[in-house]
Amino acid sequence: MDLTHLKAHELIKGYENRDFTCTEVTQAYLDVIKAKEQDINAYITVTDNLALSRAQYVDSMYENREEQGLLAGVPLAIKDNVAVKDVKMTAASKILENFIAPYNSTLTEKVNEAGAIILGKANMDEFAMGATTRSSYFGATKNPLDPKLIPGGSSGGSAAAVSGFEACLAVGTDTGGSTRQPAGFNGIVGFKPTYGSVSRFGIASMANTFDTVGSFGRDVEDAHLLMQVMAGRDMKDATSIDNPSLTKPIDFENGAYLKDIKVAVPKVYLNMELDSVVKSAFDSTIALLKDAGATVDVVDLENLEYTIQVYHILVNSEIASNMSRFDSLRYGHRTQRPYSSYEEMFKFSRSEGFGDEVKKRIMVGTHILSLDAKSNYYQKALQVRTLIKKGFDDVFKNYDLILSPSAPILPIPLDSTMSDVEIYQSDLFTIPANMAGCPSISVPYTGGSFPVGMLLTADRLRDDMCFKAASEMERRLK
Repeated sequence: MDLTHLKAHELIKGYENRDFTCTEVTQAYLDVIKAKEQDINAYITVTDNLALSRAQYVDSMYENREEQGLLAGVPLAIKDNVAVKDVKMTAASKILENFIAPYNSTLTEKVNEAGAIILGKANMDEFAMGATTRSSYFGATKNPLDPKLIPGGSSGGSAAAVSGFEACLAVGTDTGGSTRQPAGFNGIVGFKPTYGSVSRFGIASMANTFDTVGSFGRDVEDAHLLMQVMAGRDMKDATSIDNPSLTKPIDFENGAYLKDIKVAVPKVYLNMELDSVVKSAFDSTIALLKDAGATVDVVDLENLEYTIQVYHILVNSEIASNMSRFDSLRYGHRTQRPYSSYEEMFKFSRSEGFGDEVKKRIMVGTHILSLDAKSNYYQKALQVRTLIKKGFDDVFKNYDLILSPSAPILPIPLDSTMSDVEIYQSDLFTIPANMAGCPSISVPYTGGSFPVGMLLTADRLRDDMCFKAASEMERRLK
């Protein structure tokens, strides 16, 4: 039996039956990491000693028949913009290359309390800015399904770790699709909850009004298991909320959740130019839903055509503000060049520490927030975001879910020279859920020549609707 090919819920049953120990499973994962990392580069830091120590502790709890948490003995990876005490937290940037987190994030505390085994910190686009995991200071991550391709981003390392059997579960963050787009590219499940469902305390912010914490698993049940552990109100994060829909019981083996549900397909998506493999999977998924008893209607969802423009105006504005804390005085890399003023020190340190994508977004965001441009761009973008959110609200008055592909394209080659605008388009279907704060899940459609993510989005605080529909879709796609 290859222990790394078992899903999290299968591992837990195995531990309970004493089929194997947590130490054996953890060592098996560390062996795979050692064998594959030179090719895949899913991790920035591997915490092997910490993982084995934790595994032995969990084994002793099983032997003593002590009460266990939901993730007892499950090895997982955590994106490197999340704080794990006494472990490097680089956000894939040179400017934080040697930063050691002095405390745990709230979600780290929760997965530790649940008994999870942290295998390491996963690679990502620098400060989560990107859709390819090529902008990491520590080198690009490759797609385990085909190492010539990108794994998506910005949580590409987390997705690759799960897809490549280098972790059983993984934590990602999702600002515009960074769990769901890479999940689709890697043939696994990626979920983003209702905004605020998971505390962001201890996580390097990219764009505060968009950022959420999401989960990766090899099936829907695993992704749901991790979300149950991470979710909850946190007094350290004023934007966090209680979301009871994440803990509602779900029958993953027999639940008939597609019958009589109403699914909306935005008309604008049907008129878009999609990759032929993606288009075929999209059409087949619509047919699958109808066969299962769901009603699928084409609907008008106004202003979706402005998604990419509005997203980048608002997100880059928030990025410019968030990145200002990395000034080499309080945080971050300090230049070794001689300087004659604080201003010169900031300038040298930040130009050396930040990569090109981060610098570009800081400059764009700073320009947008300048006095003249603010009313022309930022304030108008806020108004259009409200209109997009209203469009979602109107659709959810009559429908349970919105369906689309997770991305309009398949993963591109690592050495592709696609323009930034073309790459930004890969988040076209995922961004609206971040704008509206809605839960959304990517489920792999495996009937074609390459896995394609299918995206289901529900109304706020209806996260259970995503998991229920996705679980039956997953069973029918097998």
